[in-house]
Amino acid sequence: MTKGLIIETQPLDVYEQMAADEALCEALPAPYVLRFYNWKAPGVTFGYSQRRKAVGEAVAAAGSPIADIVRRPTGGGIVFHETDLTFSFIFHSPGVYFEPGKTYERLHRSINAEYARLGISFDLLNEKTKDYAVNDPVMNCFSKPVDKDILYNGKKVLGGALRKLGDYMLYQASFQAPDARANAALHRNAMIKALGGEYGLQWETVGIPADTLAKAAETAGRKYRTPEWNERI
Repeated sequence: MTKGLIIETQPLDVYEQMAADEALCEALPAPYVLRFYNWKAPGVTFGYSQRRKAVGEAVAAAGSPIADIVRRPTGGGIVFHETDLTFSFIFHSPGVYFEPGKTYERLHRSINAEYARLGISFDLLNEKTKDYAVNDPVMNCFSKPVDKDILYNGKKVLGGALRKLGDYMLYQASFQAPDARANAALHRNAMIKALGGEYGLQWETVGIPADTLAKAAETAGRKYRTPEWNERI
């Protein structure tokens, strides 16, 4: 068995959440790191390659009052973080090739199998779908399921976004079942067991190192709160 860390962090805003993931990717306290977000306030994230103006228009059109909107370091579409269980997984993924379809399939198939073991029937979408284009008018991640997303009664409940960083991968995910936060303990345990089983991990729960937390705070201010990052396109 390989050691994996479950990192606990205090409530953070949406900018600090992105910065915490980046800081953990840089520090790499273990080859496998799972972090469940604790939210200070609702926020919106959008994909690395999306246009900020179009995202703002889409958020306004949805009638959302959320003002804290940040570009993720990963891809995908718009995600509203109000009632979801949000988590990130940093894992060893050696080699030069980035094959997101195969990675999503491995992650989501393992999660789907764990829910099946619990008697909860989700479906893994298995059809070719168009990815998120920069100017796609339908950019809300959960209104537009794509290949290998997890569905419940035809509605998307789990989607994720990836970024390859050398021999490691960052996976940022949002689980939006109706009871995602109300029944968070069950869903957290399902993710822990699924990913631990898939990657052969022995989990240890720890706090985020103080120097990594300090780096995250610095990165949030220097990068994720700035127009230079959020309005780069």
